[in-house]
Amino acid sequence: MKKLIIVVFALLTTVIIQAQTQVIAHRGFWDTPGSAQNSIASLVKADSIGCYGAEFDVRLTKDNQLVVNHDSSFKGRFMEKTNVSRLTKLSLSNGETLPTLQEYLARARELNIRLILELKKHGSDKRETQAIEQIVAMVREMGLEKRMEYITFSLHATQEFIRLAPAGTPVYNLDGKLSPRELKEMGCAGPDYHYSVFKKHPEWIQECHDLGMKVNAWTVNKKEDMQWLISQKADFITTDNPVLLQEIIK
Repeated sequence: MKKLIIVVFALLTTVIIQAQTQVIAHRGFWDTPGSAQNSIASLVKADSIGCYGAEFDVRLTKDNQLVVNHDSSFKGRFMEKTNVSRLTKLSLSNGETLPTLQEYLARARELNIRLILELKKHGSDKRETQAIEQIVAMVREMGLEKRMEYITFSLHATQEFIRLAPAGTPVYNLDGKLSPRELKEMGCAGPDYHYSVFKKHPEWIQECHDLGMKVNAWTVNKKEDMQWLISQKADFITTDNPVLLQEIIK
């Protein structure tokens, strides 16, 4: 009888852990000494505190190289109009230079964290497809396919990630306009929407789960919003404050 109780307890514990909301560090764990948004340090620090994933942003340069940066420009240099050699000489706030995707993924290979790659919107569908082809090839060559998840605001890029990434790779749309049913029909793993969208459509969370999809919400920094999403059983929360979210979940 005692052995049976132990087995049942273990199974229940496993179910609870699997159902628990997971923490994704927005642009890595950057709000801490020695770090910076979208830096390699922010990736390492997100891994060190046990986050499920680190979200980071990718853009294609003028000479068709992939770099990690959020905005369309950095220190007066436009990503799509500047060669990679000039961009990678620019310093982040923590002293690192702006990283290429190759450098970022090379460091990620030494870690365990999931990699939540956001492809930013580009000047044309052709440029987005070119970026995705390079991303998928690079990830394959570096042996990171099983740790990747892709997110984007672009409908075209969403469809291209689904088409080009290995079958089963999670692809999420960020735009907030498509219903769970529409995302499912497209082949998405689920919505990755601003939390205000779920506040407006709380029924979408359960609908996603009924359809076998996951739910992520961004960028959630207030305690009350975190608590609400946890109570609604959101699968993932993307935040600039991963330590606070971890404390709430515990």
